[in-house]
Amino acid sequence: MTTDELLPARPLVYAHRGSSGVFAEHTRAAYLQAIADGADGVECDIHLTRDQHAVLLHDANLDRTSDGTGAVADRTLEELRLLDFSSWKGARIPDEYGARSEQFLTLPELLDILRLAGREIGLAIELKHPSPYQLKLEDRVLEVLVEEGWNPATSMLGNIRVSFMSFSPDAVKHLLQSVPAEAVCQLVDDVKVEEIRGELGLGVLTGGALANVMKAAQTEAERILDDGEVGLAGPGITYVRQHARTVQRWLDSGRRFRVWTVDSENDVALCHGLGIQEITTNRPAEVLAQLTSGSQPVR
Repeated sequence: MTTDELLPARPLVYAHRGSSGVFAEHTRAAYLQAIADGADGVECDIHLTRDQHAVLLHDANLDRTSDGTGAVADRTLEELRLLDFSSWKGARIPDEYGARSEQFLTLPELLDILRLAGREIGLAIELKHPSPYQLKLEDRVLEVLVEEGWNPATSMLGNIRVSFMSFSPDAVKHLLQSVPAEAVCQLVDDVKVEEIRGELGLGVLTGGALANVMKAAQTEAERILDDGEVGLAGPGITYVRQHARTVQRWLDSGRRFRVWTVDSENDVALCHGLGIQEITTNRPAEVLAQLTSGSQPVR
């Protein structure tokens, strides 16, 4: 028996914010490249604009990934369309991937791109919290999907397999009222007080208080996974390395895993060896090349 025969079938590969190693995250070019790379699915983050459009952005503010500034929730869709969301990456966008002004995407526009993939493809939607709209974020996203033809019973939208993710246990519980458990992913990662303070520019007291809230949410997220309330477990790759017993317990109890963000060859091999069913990566082409050695994707 060869080494390949001992390995589990390869994980499904999701493109993290599109092929974001090549083009600016969440842009038209990044998602078209992910399809061309052969990704089994794509991942996106959702925020709501002031006029309640579901838009593809990771951060709650515009500073990192555009030439704008301020909160996404304070801008209308029309205002956001005037900003440049791709030049910061420094990558030349091929003409066939659209003009610079066409790179910013709403959720319906991403669905249009995926409909044209010519094959079944996954869409993993992360609902970003804290949100000024609280659980109205989930309600609006589900409303948009229904308008686009999403079937809540199967969580399919034509050729698109839709799943939902959040670090927020409250958001996950809210989603479970409308979405099959197998299409809901509870994200989990260790809370690091210093990183929280640094990223948000918080003082010792405020940062510590927020960290305590986040630690409580992490404990509840782990309970949700322990009790099998959702079908998908979404730990970060660092969590997988540092909590091997917990990960194995969830695997043994039937949780399907979607691990993020898996970019290095060693991390890809680790996930493959553990029998992880889905991985999210910024580098889908390279990861698929590493994984496709005769094994078939997990379905």
